Order: sequence, then structure tokens, then C-alpha cells
Amino acid sequence: MFVSTREIEVRYAETDQMGVVYHANYLVWMELGRTQIIKDLGFNYADLEKDGILSPVLDIQASYKKPLLYGQTAIVKTWIDEYDGLRVNYGYEIFNDEGDLAVTGLSKHVCVKKDSFRPLSIRKKYPDLHNAYEKAKK
Repeated sequence: MFVSTREIEVRYAETDQMGVVYHANYLVWMELGRTQIIKDLGFNYADLEKDGILSPVLDIQASYKKPLLYGQTAIVKTWIDEYDGLRVNYGYEIFNDEGDLAVTGLSKHVCVKKDSFRPLSIRKKYPDLHNAYEKAKK
């Protein structure tokens, strides 16, 4: 299984009055993790969008284990949990810079055509991306 890593400096604007990362920011960091794994596999999500392909979120979940704080570094680990040629589930673990697990998560996506939102087979349209996902998945 291939695991992608992305480090993010926790900025003041991402925290609440207690200096704790506001929960919705973890969803943004998961998106950064998805973009990073696609890049690490040799592709560019922006290029897919230029080609008229989107990957909307069908479902997302996060379990909070330990707060991340202003001034820490978040380490986002992302992997392909499931993939069937059409749908992809990404798994996430977000750690602080001391190695403590802060958040676990999972997001479910499907690739669709931008103009119609009809599902699209990655296996057929992008065989290189399909093969990369097959090799990288859990």
C-alpha cells in the first residue's frame, strides 16, 4: 500500500480562541492529502478538471483523537483505501509533529463528467491513472 505524506504548518487562522485547530480545517487538510497522493502517483488533479472531470465527495468522516495546536506541524498521511475503477475511498491519518495521532478519516468519491455529473469510468478513460490506483491501493 502506498502512503502519501504532506506536512502543513498550523496557522493561527485555523485555530479557535483556545489555540486548537477548528474541526472543519481537518477536511481541508484531507483535500490537500488527496491532491498530494494524486501528485505523488504522477498525475495532476487540476489537469483532470481541465479535461472536464470532477471527483465530488460522496461521504466523509473524521474521528478526532487529540487536538492539534497553533505552532505545531500537521502531518497528513493519505492512502487509497478502496478503488473499483469508478469510485475511490481515501483513508487519512493526521499526526502532530511529535507523532501523536490527532485525526483519522475516510472520504468517498466518484469521478463524474463536469457538464452532466454522470459517473465516469476511470478504468476506461484514464488507464494510466487506473493502473496507478490499482498498484497503490490497500
